[in-house]
Amino acid sequence: MKLNDLRDNQGARKSRMRVGRGIGSGKGKTSGRGIKGQTSREGVSIAGFEGGQMPLHMRLPKRGFNNIFAKDYAEVNLGAIQKAIDAGKIEAGASLDHDALKAAGLARGGKDGVRLLGKGELSSKLTFTVAGASKGAIEAVEKAGGSVSVIEVVAAADKAAAKKGTKYAERKAHKASFKA
Repeated sequence: MKLNDLRDNQGARKSRMRVGRGIGSGKGKTSGRGIKGQTSREGVSIAGFEGGQMPLHMRLPKRGFNNIFAKDYAEVNLGAIQKAIDAGKIEAGASLDHDALKAAGLARGGKDGVRLLGKGELSSKLTFTVAGASKGAIEAVEKAGGSVSVIEVVAAADKAAAKKGTKYAERKAHKASFKA
C-alpha cells in the first residue's frame, strides 16, 4: 500500500446539499422551502412559535436562580493536592498559588482564583496563596505545619464597574473645570 492509495471509506465524507441547482437535483426552484410565506424567506425568527399557542418553552416551569454576580472559583481539595505530591507533580514544602495548581493540573477554570476545600488528608507542609479557603482546609493545612493566606480577588464585573466609575468621575471633573 502506498500513501497515494489511501482513501476514506465509501460514504465517510458526504458532500453538502447544493440547493437551487435545477429540478433534476431534487432541491431546485424553491430549494425545499415550499411556496411563499415567512419561512420561505431569509431571516426567519419564529423558531419556538407555535401558531399563537403558548410555546413549550414558556409552558414548562422555571427552576432555580442564576446569580450573575457569583464568583467563579476553581475548587481544589487537600486530598487531590496530597495525591499530586505523592505522584511528584508538586514539590513537598512548596508555595502554591493558582498558577502552580493549574500547572499541576489540579485547578481547572476559576476565573476568580482558587478555593481550597478540606476533603482528604494533607501530610506535607505547604504554603498556600488562594482566593478562598474553608475553615476545615485552613485547620488541616496549619495542622500539617503549613499556612494559608487568602487574597482579595476582584471579579471581572467589579473591575468593569470600577473602571466605568473612574471614567465618569474624570468626565465630571473635566466639565466642572470649564464652569469655574
